[in-house]
Amino acid sequence: MVNEIRSNEIALGLANAKERITSAAISVKRDPSEIALIVVTKTFPKSDVEILYELGIRDFGENRDQEGSLKADEFHLDAKWHFQGQIQSNKIKSILSWADVIHSLADLDHAKRINDRVFLAADKSNVSKIPILIQVSLDSDLVRSEGRNGIDPKEIEKFAESIMQFEGLELKGLMAVAPISEIPESAFARLAGIFSDFQRIYPDAKWLSAGMSGDFESAIHHGATHVRLGSSILGNRSYL
Repeated sequence: MVNEIRSNEIALGLANAKERITSAAISVKRDPSEIALIVVTKTFPKSDVEILYELGIRDFGENRDQEGSLKADEFHLDAKWHFQGQIQSNKIKSILSWADVIHSLADLDHAKRINDRVFLAADKSNVSKIPILIQVSLDSDLVRSEGRNGIDPKEIEKFAESIMQFEGLELKGLMAVAPISEIPESAFARLAGIFSDFQRIYPDAKWLSAGMSGDFESAIHHGATHVRLGSSILGNRSYL
């Protein structure tokens, strides 16, 4: 009975989120099918992930390695796991054991370590690249200097050039989080300009991962191709 109630809750949340994604896309004359939904399952139990899978979700987001590795272990092989948290050097080996995509690359040392680990683990005759996104900071210089993750927009081209030298990494695009202190419309409008400039140089890097439960409609209005939703689907409290 508890599982049935929870399944109904998640189904309603998911249906509502999909409807809002569709409405946001149509309002700016975009095709809703072009927007990928990643359900962020951090702090929620694996039973919720199973429910989401049964409801058709295949893309799941996690911020912490320890939690993501437990949920991905012995899960359905066609599920795709997106790591979107701040990367720690000592967690890279573990992250690569379960994550299919890394959304939050913002450090060249981490890029090198990831690349080295990809080659170390690979069949040398057939290296499978790990898809990555560069996390761009939309914060002020002051906030960025206090340790928030992300590359200064002015440094993205230089950073991307360095990333392209690593044969084990596949540059898919950019990721960003809107600053708490700024109206999302303003932040994502800036991001759209940054992404447009970026794509002129890297036209094959087509992903723009932006927008969470509180601001994803604004992100879609400004070109997000991937939205990362948690609480709007799963609720505000954990069932752990």
